[in-house]
This record gives sequence, structure tokens and C-alpha cells, in this order.
Amino acid sequence: MVKVAVVGAGYWGKNLLRVFNELGVLYAICESNPDNQNLTPYTGIKIYTNYHELLSDIEVEAVAIATPAVMHHEMVKKALMSGKDVYVEKPLALTFKEGQEIVDIAEKEKKILMVGHILRYHPAVIKLKELISSGELGRVEYIYSNRLNIGKLRTEENILWSFAPHDISVILMLLDEEPIRVSAFGGDYLNRGVYDTTLTTLEFQNGVKSHIFVSWIHPYKEQKLIVVGSKAMAVFDDVSKEKLFLYPHKIEWMNGKIPVAQKAEYRVVPVDKAEPLKEELSHFIECVAKRKRPLTDGHEGLRVLRILEMAEKSLRGLQAGKLSDVQCLISKDYFAHESAYIDEDVQIGKGTKIWHFSHILKGSKIGENCIIGQNVTIGPDVTIGNKCKIQNNVSLYKGVTLEDEVFCGPSCVFTNVYNPRAFIERKKEFRQTLVKRGATIGANATIVCGVEIGKYAMIGAGAVVKTDVPDYGIFVGVPAKQVSWACKCGTTLKFNDNQATCNYCGSEYGLKDNDLIVINEKV
Repeated sequence: MVKVAVVGAGYWGKNLLRVFNELGVLYAICESNPDNQNLTPYTGIKIYTNYHELLSDIEVEAVAIATPAVMHHEMVKKALMSGKDVYVEKPLALTFKEGQEIVDIAEKEKKILMVGHILRYHPAVIKLKELISSGELGRVEYIYSNRLNIGKLRTEENILWSFAPHDISVILMLLDEEPIRVSAFGGDYLNRGVYDTTLTTLEFQNGVKSHIFVSWIHPYKEQKLIVVGSKAMAVFDDVSKEKLFLYPHKIEWMNGKIPVAQKAEYRVVPVDKAEPLKEELSHFIECVAKRKRPLTDGHEGLRVLRILEMAEKSLRGLQAGKLSDVQCLISKDYFAHESAYIDEDVQIGKGTKIWHFSHILKGSKIGENCIIGQNVTIGPDVTIGNKCKIQNNVSLYKGVTLEDEVFCGPSCVFTNVYNPRAFIERKKEFRQTLVKRGATIGANATIVCGVEIGKYAMIGAGAVVKTDVPDYGIFVGVPAKQVSWACKCGTTLKFNDNQATCNYCGSEYGLKDNDLIVINEKV
């Protein structure tokens, strides 16, 4: 039988103690206050007051962490590195960066990491997902949730991080996708800087929108999630005795122009009466015992963290009067450093990485598996292909297009107006610049607008290019002139009787009428 230690016997930890004990796996408890009354029922269980000593106990196979959220990052990290599997209450951490570090450690150490998103194990939520998947609700149009109460007030985390993770996780599960835009606003009425009430809006690629209203200064407890479909509406009410309700309301159109609501009697949807927490912790024990990936693993925790961070960014931006911060695009498929800024209406491909202090402006499209270095500006309305590498301090403004696998060296420059004046508006005079597949632009080179850089061309460091560059051409100097030809692999070719074989990769080329002819490329 798996041996579990619960860390924290407070507000929520007491529930973990009860359930793990009922499941017969509670081996130890770590609680800094030995006089905590929640310890009383567990007289036969090992009690630790020091976390390090608990982690040193080789009998402990897994730990369940129910401490304040601000402590999650360090405690989870130490547990994983001590060889323990970990269940941690939401949120996984208080920043995406910290959460990513935890997930990376868990994968490196080959340890189970599960995040306590309890609603994912609720029988009513599971049934609600079935209603959606079966088509009984029709096309999902809108989802909203209210998680409200007058209760435990926190200072180490705001209401967004305390209450909203549950509903974010459920909405992502119900829709099987992540939002493309997040916005939020709220109020910090009791503690300056600690939000007591927030309203977060998520917008999805398929047109569905949702909002999440959370508050701990509400006059009564309310926990509802409503799914509005084209055929029916469903209500999950976790406070009610009956948990799930179906409202088969319909909208009829009079004369094809006037919508009229046709109300119907609701019906209770039968659901299993199993306790969600017991279902969740049983799943954790099974994952530990059988080395299975949990339903709500570290990556699920990261999905929720990413949205929480974007909502927090929106909150802070609105508070500071920065309206451009109010809506933030997100994607599960690319990485953007926390200091990078991504405008609205931007497309970024899977596997792309955007590093420190870079800015992607509105209307830009970046392909898959690109690397965008530090302090790079892209856009507006710039298109970049797949597998491009853009080094530090490069600016790609409107009018520039990069095809696949283009390399832009550090601090290279692209202009988009030929004869700029500070006092004359020339936005309608932008000239198009095309850099074709596989070309390389050297460090500190300048590409004057209106030219075409051919595929696999090589532009030398510091060159100033004012004319078109042919495919495979090597251009250097100021102004840049052709000095040779480059192999696809980047090696300078040496011709003999108009024939050349690359010394690096063995590719073969010829010259005809001063144009390069590809005979046999091996890369």
C-alpha cells in the first residue's frame, strides 16, 4: 500500500487527512503547529513539525501539500528532488515560470506530479462533459461560472488565484481547447493590491466566450457553472442537493426576424453520489502505485497558470490605466518569456520561443519552431515563416516578409521607407522586402527596403544591401556587391570550369550564363 504524508493540517489540509486516512494510506503528517486541533483524530500517525525531516523519511512515498499557495513552489520542488511523488493543491505555483520549473523537475526525476483541481473529478462535471460530447446541448455558445462566498480572506494570494483555478480547469476540459484571449477586471476593497472580486473573460478560437466571476465578499455562497448550448442549457450547482440540471429552452424566430424564447421545464440529471475529493485522491494513489500520468498533471496545472497570469496582467494593466494590457493573447503551443509583450491579433506557431523584452505587434504571423531572441521587435503585419532564427536587437517592421528557415544575425537592420523624414508621414510609401527560404543576413547588415534576397543567399556582416540578391549569392561590402556563391549549407563554393562541389557537404552546382544551377544538393 502507498504511504502518503500530508503537509499542512489547516483549512483544507484537514480534508486531505480525513480522506487519505479513510483510504488507508495516511502514513505521516507534517504540521508546524503541534497543538493544531485537526491532528487530534490521528494519534497513531507519525507527526513531523519539520518539513526537511519528513522528506528524509524513506518510508514516505508521496506527499500531499496543502499549505498556502506562496509556499507551493519551494515545497513541491524539494519533495520531488527528495524522490517523493507529489499531490499539491491548486494553484501549482504563483507564476508560470515557477510552475514550469516544477514540471521540468518532475519529468527529470520521473516522479508523479498531480495538481488538486477537484472539480475535474466531480461526478456532475464528468456528466456535464458527457452531455456536451453527446450533442444533447447542441453547439456550445457560452459558459459562465460564479464562485462566490463570504469566508476565508487571504493576503498571500488574491481571489483570482484562490477561487478561479477550479473553473478555468473545468472550462478548458469542457471545450477541449485553450482561449486565444484573456481579459479581467476587479476590485481590491479590503486590502490594497489584493483583489477581493474579479471578473475574467476567456475567448476561444471557435467563437465561444466564457466569464468567471469570483468573490470572497459576497453575502452568500454560490457555486454555479452554466453552459449555454444551441439546443439546451445545463446548470452545475455545487451548493444544491441535486447537482446538475438541464433546461431544454429553445429560441423560435417569428417571421424569421424576431427571436422568441420558448421555455421548458428543467429536469434533474442523475449523477453518481461519489465524493469528489475521495475520487481525486483515489486517482492520485492509483497513479503513484501504477506509475500512471494523472488526469490533472503538472501540464494541466501549467495551462491554468498561464491563464491566471494573463488575467493578472490584464488586472494590473487596467489598474495602471494601460488599456493595451487589458486583453492578452495566449497559446499552449509556444513559449514567451514573462518580459516579452504579445499584442492582440497575433498568430504564433507551435514550438516557437520568444525571449526577453521582445515585442510582437498586431497583425503579425510567426511560423512554427522559430527562435526570437532578446529585444526583438516584429510588426505590425509582418509575416515570418517556419524555423526562422532572429537574433538579438533585430527589428522587422511592416513591409518585411521572411520565408522559412531565414537567419537574421544580431542587430541587422531592415528599413521600410526609402527616403524617410521625421516631419513627413510616409506610411503609405512602405516598400516590400522579401527574404526567401534559407537566406542568412549577417550581424549589423542593413537591408534597404524594396529588395528581394534570394533563397540560401548569404549577406556578410555589416553589408548594406540596396539591390536584389540572387539565389545562393554571397554579397558583402558597402554598398554590397556579389563576391561568390554559397552552397545550401552555407559554405563558399569554388568553381572550376563552371563546376563546383561543396567541400563541406558534397553538394554539386554549375554556372550557366552567370546563374547558379543546382545539380545535386545533399542537405
